[in-house]
Amino acid sequence: MFTNKLNGMGVALVTPFKPDFSVDYAALRRLVEFQIDNGTDYLVVLGTTGEYPTLTDEEKLEIVRTVVDVNGRRLPVVMGIGGNCTRAVVEQIRGTDFNGVDAILSVTPSYNKPSQEGLYQHYKAIAESTDMPVILYNVPGRTGVNMAAATTLRIANDFRNVVAIKEASGNFTQIDDIIKNKPKEFMVISGDDAITFPLITLGAVGVISVVGNAFPKEFSRMVRLALRGDLQGAREIHYRFVEMIELLFVDGNPAGVKSVLSVMGLIDNVLRLPLVPTTATRDKIDRLMEKLRG
Repeated sequence: MFTNKLNGMGVALVTPFKPDFSVDYAALRRLVEFQIDNGTDYLVVLGTTGEYPTLTDEEKLEIVRTVVDVNGRRLPVVMGIGGNCTRAVVEQIRGTDFNGVDAILSVTPSYNKPSQEGLYQHYKAIAESTDMPVILYNVPGRTGVNMAAATTLRIANDFRNVVAIKEASGNFTQIDDIIKNKPKEFMVISGDDAITFPLITLGAVGVISVVGNAFPKEFSRMVRLALRGDLQGAREIHYRFVEMIELLFVDGNPAGVKSVLSVMGLIDNVLRLPLVPTTATRDKIDRLMEKLRG
């Protein structure tokens, strides 16, 4: 069953860049292998953490092809396709070769600030344009609009190929409402590393993680322990990473996690404008890295 593929820790892959700001495909290959070797359950490409608004259409295609090629069907792959023009999103979906891709992650439209009915109609058009499994993505802190629980549940009930939501609203009451009233097979996935542990105790199936880029072995273990009901073991790892997760987002995502990955020697610490590398938090991240490694 496809839904089982989304249990555990998915990682929203960063897009490595060279010092000249071109995509570093060799580093991307290393990063994918690092994820596969260290317990990641599935890969998410072209998400927010991948800086997809700064990528050209050609780069997006090549990034997906690279991840699919390196992965070789070892892990499920989720591809981000979203935007604030419904027609353009639908046309992109219809024109995409999904060979090696298992599902679509589609964020709510940003900037337009549609009504709840507008959000429903947006996802209705997406669901009806494809047979691919679709994961909703609600992140009001970035998009400027929150998809209410009632809208999520309406979509989940009306479209069988809408299989999950990545919930990053941080609103426990809203997320709990979705978990309580959702269709049986519909999944709720944490979109926020910091609250993944408590959300799993409520019934979430895992997380699409940022910190997992750098700490896949440790964070995937936390998720698996929580899913198995070993709350004490999961809680210990959760608290161990609370400070690091907070630091990763001070200078904006993915600046923090790219800083960590550069210290690890996996990528260069390069972002595309308007994002820039970490500044004030760099020393704190370096010191915490030494502590976590110790």
